[in-house]
Amino acid sequence: MPGGLRDLKGSVEQELRIVLLGLDNAGKTTLLKCLASEEVSTITPTQGFNIKSVHAHGFKLNVWDIGGQRAIRPYWKKYLGNTDMLVSMGPTARSVSRQELAELIEDESLTGVPLLVFANKQDLASAAPAAEIAEGLNLPTYRDRQWQIQACSALSGEGVQDGMNWICSQITSRKK
Repeated sequence: MPGGLRDLKGSVEQELRIVLLGLDNAGKTTLLKCLASEEVSTITPTQGFNIKSVHAHGFKLNVWDIGGQRAIRPYWKKYLGNTDMLVSMGPTARSVSRQELAELIEDESLTGVPLLVFANKQDLASAAPAAEIAEGLNLPTYRDRQWQIQACSALSGEGVQDGMNWICSQITSRKK
């Protein structure tokens, strides 16, 4: 077992809260269904939020998929309390995503909370490379927390497990 996770073997499963945010049509619900090993062929836009529990590396991850429509975004901050990990989805680094993410990161309930950005839809020829998305979202300026960008396709599952491994390793190191 990877370092740190060995200590958790045999212990009671730790329950953690992950908030999954992103603009509409970024692939949040597809990612959530992929993590839960559910069918991803028919996805409808999230009205409000979805919650699924996923078991990984001795953790029970309660993943909150919160709708990304413009009308819902003002309520995002109401879901941030007791968040162990913030996950953002984005196939692009549109300026509205950069602005929304910057505002969230400033919220005091997310102080020091690690950030994983899934650069989704990498299976599309039009997808921006992960490094370009990282720069577009100004990720290198976030020096008060650990962050990672992970290229993925929530539809095929490619890159998703790598992101989940990073989440679990970050949570393990923070809980020590």
